[in-house]
Amino acid sequence: MSLHGARVAALLAWVNSTKVCPDSLNDLSQLQDCSVFIRIIHKIHGSKEGESVLEQPLPERISFIHGFLQKHCRHKLAAENLVSAQKLLDGEELALAKVAVLLLYHTSMSSKNSGDWNEFDYKTQVELASIVKFVLDNEECLNENLEPFLQGKAEPSLSSVSSSSSEEHSPLFSFPHKREVRFLELQRIASFPSTNLPSTPSSPMGDIMQTPQFQLRRLKEQLAFERENREELEVEVAENHKLVMEKDAQITTMQQQINRLVKLSEKQAEDWLETKEMEELREKNESLVGRLHEAFRQCQDLKTEKAQMDRKINQLSEENGDLSFKLREIASNMVQLQRALNELSEEHNTAMAQSHEKQQQLEKELHAALQDKKCSEEKIEILQGKISMLEDQLAKLEECSTQEKGEVMGDILKLEELKQEVSSLMAKGVRLEEEKQQLDSLVTSLQSSLSESHQARERLKRDLQAQAAEGQA
Repeated sequence: MSLHGARVAALLAWVNSTKVCPDSLNDLSQLQDCSVFIRIIHKIHGSKEGESVLEQPLPERISFIHGFLQKHCRHKLAAENLVSAQKLLDGEELALAKVAVLLLYHTSMSSKNSGDWNEFDYKTQVELASIVKFVLDNEECLNENLEPFLQGKAEPSLSSVSSSSSEEHSPLFSFPHKREVRFLELQRIASFPSTNLPSTPSSPMGDIMQTPQFQLRRLKEQLAFERENREELEVEVAENHKLVMEKDAQITTMQQQINRLVKLSEKQAEDWLETKEMEELREKNESLVGRLHEAFRQCQDLKTEKAQMDRKINQLSEENGDLSFKLREIASNMVQLQRALNELSEEHNTAMAQSHEKQQQLEKELHAALQDKKCSEEKIEILQGKISMLEDQLAKLEECSTQEKGEVMGDILKLEELKQEVSSLMAKGVRLEEEKQQLDSLVTSLQSSLSESHQARERLKRDLQAQAAEGQA
């Protein structure tokens, strides 16, 4: 089955970024002689042991790569089940892609500077981040899951990483639908305002390398590497100690032979003069004395070397203890901060929903009050127009006779009623204005509460970032 095109392209882009070959690679088949992998190992590991392997046949190159993966990448099945030597000999692209994935993972774990990943475009970084996150989440079952992942059958656990070109500018971390929010996603959400998320993060690979999961895994890798070095040193010290003991035994035996020869020579000197046999014994004695001095010198060198190794082992033990304590302390702090942030996020989401519902209700009431006020104002204007017209008529009637005034008495009463109705409406308008001001005050209070909740989440986010930076240091 063919491999996932976007992931293969990202792996080739990373291989080209190492600049270990003069020409850029555009196909996995160009890696089948394994020389590029060996040069990458030489570059990232800082060792010259791979230079001589480049001159060896392909089976020896594959054996060297297996040894490196098994020792440094911590995947115990890498030398046999995960990457098949026969498939590498056959140049199978899936096997070549597996080796590239493991070397990418080891490089990301060894890298101290996340800025190096910025030379890739965003789409490539998303794919590289999905590969690293997949290996990180599937270390215990990598043998079963890596092939489907490289063939596009399995998606990475990174919630919003996508290989589709239509989602090239989507955020790396999206809001989950569940109430329980993962720590990595909270870290991304908390770094932006709650209503306006940016279209793209600064660096997907940088985000992966700053997560607590990645930082804890890096510390564990460092502790395991230091522990392995210590065990190797202890084995070497034991072998040197055994050699010192053997040298001491040889020195004792030689000293006994010398003593016997000295006694023999003294006894023979009393009986005879210098003879040929005495000359041979003297030469043999001198030779034994020379060997004895050389053995003494070697023994002294071994003792000095043993003392140096003992001091180095003590130093490594102290550093190992400090790292273990620091790891436990950081892990405890991160668990507490994560729990607090989860609780605050749940409270914030609940408050957001309640405030949104309350604001909609208040806005509906405010809108109704404004409509009522508008209708009242229009009605007042109509009534004021009628009052003005009737007042004009009354002014004219005052100049007329008493009989004519009596005829229009009904209009005067109608006018008084209109004035009372107008007075009742200017009062209702005052009440509506007071209600509008109260509603405005409630909306302002809700907005202030939401702002305080957002500030609390920002403080927790900064605490988490500080803990992650301390863990990396």
